[in-house]
Amino acid sequence: MHGYPFNRRYFLQTTSLVAGAFFSQGCVGKLSKPTRRRSEMIPRPDLLPDNADPRLQVFQLTTESIPCAHVYMEAQIFTPDSKRFIYRRSAAAHDGYRHNPDYRLMLCDLENGGEMSALVHEPGAAGPSISPDGQFLYYFVGKPKRKGERISLKRVRLDGSERETLHVIDGPLPGTNYYLSNLYPLSTISSDGKRISISCFLGDGQTENAPFGLLVYDIEKADVRMILEGPSWYNIHPQYCRSLEPDASHDLLVQENHGVVYNAAGEHLPGKLVGGNGADIHVIRDDGMDFRTLPCGRDPELETCQGHQCWRGRETTAVVGTEGIKPEGKERRMELIEGCPVPDWGHLGIHTLDTWRNDLSRSFPDPRFCHFGTDIAGKRIMSDARTQGHWLLYTAEWGPGRWDALQNWRFLLDARASGDAHPHPFLSPDGRTGFFNSDESGILRPYMITGLWSEPTHPV
Repeated sequence: MHGYPFNRRYFLQTTSLVAGAFFSQGCVGKLSKPTRRRSEMIPRPDLLPDNADPRLQVFQLTTESIPCAHVYMEAQIFTPDSKRFIYRRSAAAHDGYRHNPDYRLMLCDLENGGEMSALVHEPGAAGPSISPDGQFLYYFVGKPKRKGERISLKRVRLDGSERETLHVIDGPLPGTNYYLSNLYPLSTISSDGKRISISCFLGDGQTENAPFGLLVYDIEKADVRMILEGPSWYNIHPQYCRSLEPDASHDLLVQENHGVVYNAAGEHLPGKLVGGNGADIHVIRDDGMDFRTLPCGRDPELETCQGHQCWRGRETTAVVGTEGIKPEGKERRMELIEGCPVPDWGHLGIHTLDTWRNDLSRSFPDPRFCHFGTDIAGKRIMSDARTQGHWLLYTAEWGPGRWDALQNWRFLLDARASGDAHPHPFLSPDGRTGFFNSDESGILRPYMITGLWSEPTHPV
């Protein structure tokens, strides 16, 4: 359907004979090429509501008993042609069990009917990012040592060839006394493919309030620098702007968790991910200059940031998930706000002056939106909404005007996920296919929805 073999008869034929475990004992060691297997995709029309658009189809992507999950909504894990993507085997909703023998970074090939392969099988692998040209997967590996971890930046072609180690930090971060550990599960790569960024913990395991740092690697020069440092960068969600403009390609969207409380090992305490006026969202150049802010959050009575945000496709504006005023007798509104970064005047959030912001979700009655992702053109969005204990999935489209609210809202389905199994919905780059997590089967698995739109929003 729409260029890919996504009809139900095809998948019933190709998946009905699949049985048994994915990996045998002989596949656990280091491999020069990924181990491939036939698709495990199973059509799941039972997940669609009775009145669903007949063009919609839902597929469960895995069947084995090991929990699997998508990486995260804003993660750059898709090839630009929307035909292949990375997911995690042996994973929870927010990270993989990186030191579990079952852990893998998996490649799903939609062009070949969902064929799967274990592209990365190294313990400690984190932060997968596919290069903008769709040729390489970049990732990091942290190996524990007496002090900190040995941090390696690696890459591999998506066909499993040319496995390379590009950079190693095997002691203090150059120019500092910091030893690195606790690699963040997400990395981000610049739109020109020249730089990649990830954060980590800078503590020694004994010092209270030790800082976190944001690292930027120059891939061509094989060097690294730290551009942010401090305790509030605990959960930073770094995201390179995907604009192809040379200047904008250096911008990083980052989250600052003011008031976070964590122990000497760098683990936040329950209920202490933020404090005071809460988190806010900033933009900084990858040389550490030009620190800016998004006009959202920082007012517990009026609006706080949820901790979910992303660039609007290749635009230089960003969408931020917020929690707003609680109407009498109702839950707090959870809104989608688009904003433009401006110079920071002291973490003012919603009270930032001389900026532009637009409430995208004002056209939706009683919005409860949480996780979301856009297509690369910045024309379509997919989000979940936490409503009365259910995770409901929706799509919408941007209007032609700068001040327009999102339009053409469409309810897709109830993800039937538990409270901890966040759906984390997102779109393929062309906007035609959606993805989410669910543990409706009793095991956390990744899912796919096809038929969202018949045409892509940009040339493939």
